[in-house]
Amino acid sequence: MTAGKMLAEGIGTFALVFVGMLAIVNGVGLLGVAFAHGLAIAVMATALGTVSGGQFNPAVSLGLSLVGKQSWADTLRFAAAQLIGGALGAFAVLGLTSRSALNRAGFGQPNPAEGVPALSALGMEAVLTFFLVLVVLKVAVRQGHALGGLIVGLTIVADILAGGPVSGAAMNPARVFGPAVVSGDWTFQWVYWAGPLLGAALAAGTARALWRLPTQIAASEVRPS
Repeated sequence: MTAGKMLAEGIGTFALVFVGMLAIVNGVGLLGVAFAHGLAIAVMATALGTVSGGQFNPAVSLGLSLVGKQSWADTLRFAAAQLIGGALGAFAVLGLTSRSALNRAGFGQPNPAEGVPALSALGMEAVLTFFLVLVVLKVAVRQGHALGGLIVGLTIVADILAGGPVSGAAMNPARVFGPAVVSGDWTFQWVYWAGPLLGAALAAGTARALWRLPTQIAASEVRPS
């Protein structure tokens, strides 16, 4: 079963990188790029979530292990599958588009915006990933919401709209690893590992604290005495 879960994680991450890179190459604008990434995650999480949980992100996998919802061995296996899937997605884009188009789009690789210090980009990635992983842990994992995949996807849309112009809003080491393998540009790779992993750790700690709070009863469930 572990092999099947790793395959699902690889496929989902492949789709994220493939769709995300092509959206940038096609010049669809910030809104288009945001929805391309968000919808890719939403549909793949819905399709493959019952197999592997639909993580497609080493930061999400880390968060799950930190709250005790996944073994560290599985997180390491999933991270490897996600990185491989991301690299294959980037190579697929390279094989299906011209290198000149990829060059013009910077290989669809998130980077700090001009004039933005690397540490500021790291901070932005940490905050955006905090939001993402907290939503995953609270909505998809803790609540098991039927629309969990869609809600997570919309969180990615919101994050990219907010932070895309600053850091590229990757929130996912596998998302930057694939384009880096194809382009050979590893300059800011550390930003997109340290930021998301830090954000995931903060989200896991916050989720643990929130889980200890009393659960609020929905208004629809309150019955008059």
